[in-house]
Amino acid sequence: MKSFGKDLLNKIKNTELNGEYAHGIFSPPSRPLFSYDQILEKNPKLAAVNIVIYLKDNEWYFPLIQRTENKRDKHSGQISLPGGKREESDRDFAETAIRETSEEIGLEKPYVRIIREMSPIYIPPSNFYVYPFISYSKRNPEFILQKTEAVEIIEFPITSFLNLSDTPELMALEAAGGNVVPVINFNGYIIWGATAMILSEFSQLLKKM
Repeated sequence: MKSFGKDLLNKIKNTELNGEYAHGIFSPPSRPLFSYDQILEKNPKLAAVNIVIYLKDNEWYFPLIQRTENKRDKHSGQISLPGGKREESDRDFAETAIRETSEEIGLEKPYVRIIREMSPIYIPPSNFYVYPFISYSKRNPEFILQKTEAVEIIEFPITSFLNLSDTPELMALEAAGGNVVPVINFNGYIIWGATAMILSEFSQLLKKM
């Protein structure tokens, strides 16, 4: 299997993205298409999420979270990237991504560096327009969960996304209203929707390197 050395960060920064194609691979069939102007007309809430990579035992990883069950959260119980809603005090979406990562999983902000922004994505069920980022933690994380937001940390080796197929597995999910949707099935963890679409772009980026 392909491995990545310490030059990974520069390669990530300089490799071309292909968000539209990558998002389409894992887009649920029922997901409507919106132009940017149509999204703006919906006055979406703005947010940022973070793929934060780090070295552990000489292998690169990033964390996902399993969200806490919450009746007010349309993504309750799902697996997602750390992140959340932009606050007025945030200078930009990169600051949102780092702040929310620190709050949700305990990463120390001074050790987190943004590498690049990825393609933004609109989430119709919750009316969020999300800006994904890839960042790097200079210190091996000691995770501290914000229990109101997350119940579990799932550490993923990035090499696992090199084999992510362009013809994904389909699965009927109760969380998707019983609809059949494309999923990433990793050791029994089922990832779908916007998170799968963002990780699909990350996978496509890694495959180009």
